[in-house]
Amino acid sequence: MAILAIVSTRTSPGSASPDWPQVRLHVVTGKGGTGKSTVAAALALALARSGRNVLLCEVEGRQGIARMFDVDPLPYAERRLAKGLLDETGHAGQVHALHIDPESALLEYLSIYYKLGRAGRALDKFGVIDFATTIAPGVRDVLLTGKVYEAVVRNSRNKDAITYDAVVLDAPPTGRIAQFLGVNSELAGLARVGPIKSQADKVMDLLRSPRTAVHLVTVLEEMPVQETADGIAELRAAGLPVGGVVVNQVRPRDIGPAALEQIRAGEVDGEAVAAELTRARVDCDAALVDHLLAEARDHAVRRELEEEQHEVVAALDVPTYELPRLAGGVDRGGLLDLAALMREQGLA
Repeated sequence: MAILAIVSTRTSPGSASPDWPQVRLHVVTGKGGTGKSTVAAALALALARSGRNVLLCEVEGRQGIARMFDVDPLPYAERRLAKGLLDETGHAGQVHALHIDPESALLEYLSIYYKLGRAGRALDKFGVIDFATTIAPGVRDVLLTGKVYEAVVRNSRNKDAITYDAVVLDAPPTGRIAQFLGVNSELAGLARVGPIKSQADKVMDLLRSPRTAVHLVTVLEEMPVQETADGIAELRAAGLPVGGVVVNQVRPRDIGPAALEQIRAGEVDGEAVAAELTRARVDCDAALVDHLLAEARDHAVRRELEEEQHEVVAALDVPTYELPRLAGGVDRGGLLDLAALMREQGLA
């Protein structure tokens, strides 16, 4: 397994105090295509920049963390991804990662709570575990959230396990986040007594406590914003703690409102544009100017639509954070830049 060593001495003089100082479990959700996994990875790096030991978990089987950090696919074991992350005082934090699959989680559960050990692995060979995690309603989510719970609450008395100051969960999409997080509540209602009910109650106590925050990622488009609003309503109805809304992939705002309106109205003088390009020693013709004006109109129209959705997000009445569109795509440097912005805005 490759280890990514990232040493960052960049400081953020304008950094705000973190908005979530009590939170140990940061759940990150969002509609597909909004950059949910990117935000989760950047958040883990941002938390580590303050000298904390952070675990970044994924539960959807896509191995997105491995791709972003350019390492081999993650096993069902905690692996260090980043070390040497320095905060402003020189303290170093670390980011570990864990790919949680329900089959391995069930084997671990059987070993810890029922001492099955080899018998549990034998069940796996007979396909019983695959049956249980595929057919039985809610079993997969119970196992996934149970493993995340264990990572959050473990303490230093377990010498074989790493203890973490914060856990970041790259969670399922917004459309099913309330169901995913609330499945233990249903299980506790079915199991009136015994270890299953006790464990389910403990998981729900964590998920509904101030130690947890569910952050929602969106882009400034109508469907993702509406899904974010619906997700917030569902989380609140289920008694789950809503964190902040991360508006991702925000376009540059270098052009002012008056100029944007002029562009949308088609009032830009093409000859003046051509003259400016010539003055800048850019070879241009009428086709190039027409193309540039068309691009400008598309941008202006898009900005108008985004501003409308921005107002909808502002009306959600939750802390909001903005991250820019990364022109060069998501790589290690881009993740660090996003992490720095999160710290400046108080998300981490």
